[in-house]
Amino acid sequence: MHRAQVPVHQNLVMISAQNAKACNKGDLDFSLCGHCGFLFNQAFDLSVLSYGDSYDNTQSHSQMFERYMDDLVYDLVENQGVRNCTVVEVGCGKGVFLKKLIGYPGANNQGIGFDPSYVGDAEFFDGKLKFVKQFYDANCAEVSADVVICRHVIEHVPSPLELLQSVRAAISSRSHARIFFETPCVDWILANKVVWDFFYEHCSLFSKDSLSTAFEMTGFHVTDVRHIFEGQYLWLTAVPTTGQHAEFSAAHTVALAQNYKNDEAALLNNLAVLVERLSQNGGVALWGAGAKGATLAYLLDPNAETIAAIVDVNPNKQDKFLPGSGHPIIAPVMLKTMGIQHVILMNPNYRIEIEKQLSELQINVTLHEWSAS
Repeated sequence: MHRAQVPVHQNLVMISAQNAKACNKGDLDFSLCGHCGFLFNQAFDLSVLSYGDSYDNTQSHSQMFERYMDDLVYDLVENQGVRNCTVVEVGCGKGVFLKKLIGYPGANNQGIGFDPSYVGDAEFFDGKLKFVKQFYDANCAEVSADVVICRHVIEHVPSPLELLQSVRAAISSRSHARIFFETPCVDWILANKVVWDFFYEHCSLFSKDSLSTAFEMTGFHVTDVRHIFEGQYLWLTAVPTTGQHAEFSAAHTVALAQNYKNDEAALLNNLAVLVERLSQNGGVALWGAGAKGATLAYLLDPNAETIAAIVDVNPNKQDKFLPGSGHPIIAPVMLKTMGIQHVILMNPNYRIEIEKQLSELQINVTLHEWSAS
């Protein structure tokens, strides 16, 4: 799959439409490994990215996503036995998830979050939780981690095996350590033909088999890998090993990728027709100013002529502009003010929450979900 000159960032907070349209751009040139099913952007250039203070991919403003994180923490503590442990989170972002885990009542965990772009206080919970503004690598071996967690990081890394090798080196001989990784599932994207789930920041995409292969190749034994978040994400559990690695098949992913490739042009055309029709019959907005919304807006309406606005519940993004296309980002209440009659949902997982918000605001719009079937 090839897309020329797309925005390299989907979650930068842009203060003007002019700055938004002038953001850095790069090519998508996704290739699939027929042996393991790993999908990667071979045109990816890490140097054009800048994850600084203006980058905001916070999802916890959604009550549904907040509950989802709470459920993950509950599972780790109550079902996986993450108690009385030293927990390291690789790429902790703003530390929301790790704060929930270390703050879980009675778990008695302590934690260290590593992220070069972390912004906030260095310590919480009387020093039981610390944040370090650096990458987690082999130089962090002195941190005696019982549990290593890495959520939604590996898809941003152009050399994922190097990341896993660094984690393996950092835990060195601690054979009791457990590893938990979360990442989007490329099989789900391909099977559901979600054209807006391919974007520049996600340069490395995995299926269950390719993710398992990567871990097994780098000194881990995969004990479990399953779909979560209504199938959209993978959750992998592994332990360190010195044994031989298992081999997995890529046949299923290869077949899905071929079907997607055959249909992508028609899918984009049908989406463009839908957006044009809705724009002429009451106006249309997208719900979600994250990676999905930014990608679809740029694909269908790069000059911000058809889609009226992008709705988002994150107050830090409201009254700002979408990277690439420059669409205005609005609070839900502004739908009524702008007279928009149609809203396309970027992620159906949030439908019930969105319907509740609209009802409370007494806003009557038609919600649309895209289906490739």
